[in-house]
Amino acid sequence: MIIIGENINATHKKVSEALQARDETFFRELAQQQAEAGASVIDCNTGAQPATEEEDMIWTVGIIQDAVNIPIAVDSANPAVLRAGLEAYRGDQRLMINSINFEQGRFERVLPLVKEFHTQVVALVMSEQGMPRTKDDRVNTARRLIDALTQAGVAPEDIFVDPIVTPIGADATFGRQILDAISEIKEYSPQGHVTCGLSNVSYGLPQRRLVNRTFLAMAMARGLDSAIVNPLDSQLMASVCAAEALLGQDEFCLNYIGASRAGKLD
Repeated sequence: MIIIGENINATHKKVSEALQARDETFFRELAQQQAEAGASVIDCNTGAQPATEEEDMIWTVGIIQDAVNIPIAVDSANPAVLRAGLEAYRGDQRLMINSINFEQGRFERVLPLVKEFHTQVVALVMSEQGMPRTKDDRVNTARRLIDALTQAGVAPEDIFVDPIVTPIGADATFGRQILDAISEIKEYSPQGHVTCGLSNVSYGLPQRRLVNRTFLAMAMARGLDSAIVNPLDSQLMASVCAAEALLGQDEFCLNYIGASRAGKLD
């Protein structure tokens, strides 16, 4: 399971305040904590203040790359900020762009960055009409994104399709729609990845963490092999470990046993 750690996001108050204060210790420790908890990639979103977003992205990428030696997902709605973050990186890991989609010409503006910097990319299933409304909307847009990216020379294994998780509290059918979409997307591109912003599923509900980790295990059984989550949620990460063992992705359950011995499943 490819865990994309979501915690460095300036839309969160504490992160925004630390960013404005240029608190290097805060960001270094947050990156290290996520990596130690099992994050495969650290997402970096500095979009709280558009006027300083580019400068903030450059500074934050610098702190993260000094703190941990794992890939960074440069996350912005502004392609100029994406470029600034990619250019600021001096490490030896392949980076990720979060994200590309078909809305308002974004595909044409972000694709050159994917190719120039040879990054992996989150492909968000937003079409020219905006947010998907049904399972078929998600699957059709996912197929178009996969086809357009691969035709442009992006390897299928570098594409992380995000089917856009929506809150089940708004419509009881949304959970099943996402699960069915994951299955069909994975079937269409077996070499590619399917990821998602997991916590959206529980928005507005009590005991959100219970809903999140239950949905994650169900989605993994349908083909989800990545998720944008809080890796510091130890119960969620324990669910990932158990699900991998149950799905035959952990030979002889060695990772599960090791995690248990390390006290990570308590």
